[in-house]
Amino acid sequence: MQNKLFRLSMVAALAGFLFGFDTVVISGADQKLQTLWQSTDFFHGTVVMGMALWGTVIGALFGGWPTQRIGRKKTLFWIGILYSVSAVGSALAQDPVSFAVFRFLGGLGIGASTIAAPAYISEIAPAKDRGRLVGFYQFMIVFGILIAFLSNYLLEGIGPNDWRWMMGVEAFPALAYTAMVFFVPMSPRWLVSKDRVDEAASVLQDLGSDLNIDDLVKDHAHSQSVQGLSESVLDKKYRFPLTLAILLAFFNQFSGINAFLYYAPRIFEAAGLGASTALLSGIGVGVVNLIFTLIGINLIDRLGRKTLMYWGSFGYIVSLSLVALAFAGSWGGLWVPIFLFLFIASHAIGQGTVIWVYISEVFPNHLRSSGQAWGTSTHWVLAAIIPSMVPVLFTWIGPAPVFGFFALMMGVQLAFVRWMMPETKGVPLEELSASLTKSKK
Repeated sequence: MQNKLFRLSMVAALAGFLFGFDTVVISGADQKLQTLWQSTDFFHGTVVMGMALWGTVIGALFGGWPTQRIGRKKTLFWIGILYSVSAVGSALAQDPVSFAVFRFLGGLGIGASTIAAPAYISEIAPAKDRGRLVGFYQFMIVFGILIAFLSNYLLEGIGPNDWRWMMGVEAFPALAYTAMVFFVPMSPRWLVSKDRVDEAASVLQDLGSDLNIDDLVKDHAHSQSVQGLSESVLDKKYRFPLTLAILLAFFNQFSGINAFLYYAPRIFEAAGLGASTALLSGIGVGVVNLIFTLIGINLIDRLGRKTLMYWGSFGYIVSLSLVALAFAGSWGGLWVPIFLFLFIASHAIGQGTVIWVYISEVFPNHLRSSGQAWGTSTHWVLAAIIPSMVPVLFTWIGPAPVFGFFALMMGVQLAFVRWMMPETKGVPLEELSASLTKSKK
């Protein structure tokens, strides 16, 4: 059973690999595209670089609908199609507008994947292993980030259009993922929600799952009779889990993580490194991210979500403060990369490991997709706005105040973890949603 669950979780998590690859691969083409199309900082940040992020916003806002309507599996399949079309179209684009359109399609896939993949994995996983298995989605994100940095480094300088190869190579893993997801079974909890009980029982038996089909049916019947089919995640009784999901996503982006990943070579060059060294430092970022994500995944079901968030928050505050001081004091050499490696390690073991697990846990089964949509759309709205402003802010006020602001926001996150965030480790989804939901009374 464990081997089969692991394999299925890894296939679903491959959507995260494409998410990470797609997010970072643009960093290698960043300054080449601005030079090629002679774009202003504002146009380059908001359209050329930022359009994919606005696609993630739409994908996250509306990704809950297909995830619930046609199911987790079919949604994951169409996500693969979007990634494939985006990769090929971006590589062949002849102008910034068409490039932005194809990047937007890839963004739709990213946004929807942050709902469908964690939901699918959390619904097939036993409670004791749920954090680790859903955490593989984050592992694949950072693995995709590492491979994108490595790919950019290897393709740099192969010709005047090396950026086209950087963007187009994503089509190969995208097509492979699309083929593999075709063979995964549907989520048994989703099948029960559609009254396809026999199919759900068959899937559970095939998985060798310890979930009881009768318990799932009873929970679904309770949702229909007591809570009602017309319920919304915006109802007062779900205010607390909704607030948790939104705030966790809010703080994730106000760490500056996406701003850094999108512009890593530019930030390293601003710190005094050469272009080639900056790309090589990006590979270092990917390695550190991967190592500490693995550590986080192995600890999340042992120590809990809250402990990892404590560690990450303290690491954020120290590392971001040091980066701000390094830029303010014009410290040259390797200081900025070292501090940013510490920043990446703090993110990977804390927010990076926790966010997709936590958002997929705190909502009841019948509202999981719509609840996740609120959390992930918050994440992606901020992920679109913040990186889009980086070229302008770096020119206007410089890197030091930007990183100083991110450090301040992580102090606020620490307060959120201390006084508001409940632990969810090892609790079955049905029990967890009951404990976080206020009764109508």
